[in-house]
This record gives sequence, C-alpha cells and structure tokens, in this order.
Amino acid sequence: MRKLLVAALLGLSLSGCGYALVGHSNLLDPSIHTIQVPAFVNRTTRVELEQRVTQAVAEEFVSRGRLRLVTTANEADAILRGSIDTFNIFPIAFDQGRATRYQVSITAKIELVDHRHDDKVIWKNDQYRFTEDYDVNLESTDAFDQETRAITEIAVRFAEGLLTNLLEGF
Repeated sequence: MRKLLVAALLGLSLSGCGYALVGHSNLLDPSIHTIQVPAFVNRTTRVELEQRVTQAVAEEFVSRGRLRLVTTANEADAILRGSIDTFNIFPIAFDQGRATRYQVSITAKIELVDHRHDDKVIWKNDQYRFTEDYDVNLESTDAFDQETRAITEIAVRFAEGLLTNLLEGF
C-alpha cells in the first residue's frame, strides 16, 4: 500500500512540474497544408541515388498524412529542398575474405522553406548525416543487385529519420 501511495504522489508531482519529453514539438506552422519535394540534387557518383531518396521522402510525407504532396511550387505552402553531397560504402565485416556487411553513409544538405512567406527558412541542416548497415548474401552472385536493394531500403530509413527531425523536432 505504501509503495502505491509513493508512486501516486511521484506521478502527481511530475505531472505538476511540467515534466515533458524534450524536443518533442512540431516545427511546422499548423497552417501549412501542402508541400513540394523537388528532386534532390545528386553531388555523388552514385547513379539514381537522388531519385530513390526523393521518392522515399515524398512517400514518407504522404504516409504520415499531415501534409498533402503537390507537384509544383505554385501549389505548395512549403518546399523541402535537398542535395546529397556524399555517399560512401565501407565493408565492416568479413567471412572467408569476402565482405558480409557494409556500412552506407550519406551526407545531405536539407532546407525546408515556407513558400508563402518568401521562402523563409523553417528548418535547415547543411550536414544532415545518415548511416546504416546492410548485410550481403554470399550465396548470391549479383552483388550490384543486392547493393541496389539495400540503397532503396536505406533511402526509406533516411526519409523516416529526416521526417522525424522535421515534424517532431528531434
């Protein structure tokens, strides 16, 4: 009984002191309803990387349902622009002299602007970094195909992380 009373008092005292999850806020003005995500600029040598990342970011906006994706700047309340500045793949695990696990690292420049107010910057990160590991199936003979699938999956996780930063303020 005493433990229950202590727990109840602790709960009441924490709720009364303004205890909250730090960084959990919405950076977007509630009046922003539409967003355009133009194709990211690819400053790397990896072909089609910008297409995969742009598509993943656009699909993540749609899946979260908060904003409606539009195709032109004229329709957009906000615009998310980006460039992929670096893309690196490093082997990090080996078996019998062959790489079995790789680490992919992407650095991007991201800018979210309020298009209704002369492209006022809402959120910007010139060094947005994303790192993800992926495993390689040594039984497969097509390493390039495995890498392409991994990059598609990594683009999705990149988009999820980016939107968490944008929409939830982390």
